[in-house]
Amino acid sequence: MTVKFAIVGTGWVAGEYLKAIHARNDAEVYGIVSSDTDRAQLKLDGLGIEARVYASYDEAVKDSNVDAVVLCSTPGIRAEQAALAAVNGKHIVIEKPMTMNREGLELMADAISKNPVKTVVSFVLRWNPMFESTKALIDDDALGRVYMAQIDYWHHIGPHYGQYGWSKTKELGGSSILSAGCHAVDAVRHFAGDITEVMAYSCRTWAHSDYEFDPNSIAIFKLKNGGLGKVSASIECKTPYRFNVHLLGEKGTIMDNKIYTHKLPGQLDYATVPTILPDSGDVSHHPFAKEMSDFMNAIHTNTTTRCDFFEGYKSMEVSFAIDESARTGQKVVIPT
Repeated sequence: MTVKFAIVGTGWVAGEYLKAIHARNDAEVYGIVSSDTDRAQLKLDGLGIEARVYASYDEAVKDSNVDAVVLCSTPGIRAEQAALAAVNGKHIVIEKPMTMNREGLELMADAISKNPVKTVVSFVLRWNPMFESTKALIDDDALGRVYMAQIDYWHHIGPHYGQYGWSKTKELGGSSILSAGCHAVDAVRHFAGDITEVMAYSCRTWAHSDYEFDPNSIAIFKLKNGGLGKVSASIECKTPYRFNVHLLGEKGTIMDNKIYTHKLPGQLDYATVPTILPDSGDVSHHPFAKEMSDFMNAIHTNTTTRCDFFEGYKSMEVSFAIDESARTGQKVVIPT
């Protein structure tokens, strides 16, 4: 079965989805959605893709020829778009952040619960090779219980990025966590399990910053397994892109692609795993093709993806709790 996709948006990330879908034998770029139809056509032409151009999302999501939608729209409207897709029986790829508030999250949850379509949330680093190696080692008991997980997202997202015009705003950027740091939140959950309690703080970088919110956050977590977690997110910083992954377990430790483990009893120092690290903010470096393979497999085999809506929901729930704690100065307990 060939799955026909409508991609919503024409930005940098949308281009990666267009390429990943067009390269597959079991998928087709059927359409692209944009209010700027000329820009959408130029995007298709530049990639050598022939597809329909929709001027409105409603038209695309109600088209019986469309099987799935990829939501690369701005985050303020993703919740309504996802809910409408579910009601119309479309499988859904949801970019992060899934939505800008808890109300949007519940709107999506209600629609997807009542209309069980296949979903994947683009916490795309779950398909990064270093992440896959790390998760395999954890699942093989190389670390034992991960009692401390520290993950950092550091990336200067300034005027040189096309998204800066809207992502610097409170309405569409939201916070350093919603804008980008949610990747680190999701990574803590992916490697160390669920989070039960959050305490967080945020701050400014420079007085002349155009960010409408604090672009730096640090959050401390209590983990369900009894351990601790920490996330730092800075999207206005003087450093090359960094996504640091430090995991301490009862039987071993991982620092990015370096491991020290009880599985190697003669080991004297960290061993390095040669792999692709999550060390670039360039979206062409991100494993969208692997994410789409997982999504297509879920459709073909009636299974779930590595990060379906309900898994992504939990990471977004923690992300909202971080912002609430930073705003109120109080700890936030995550519902179980």
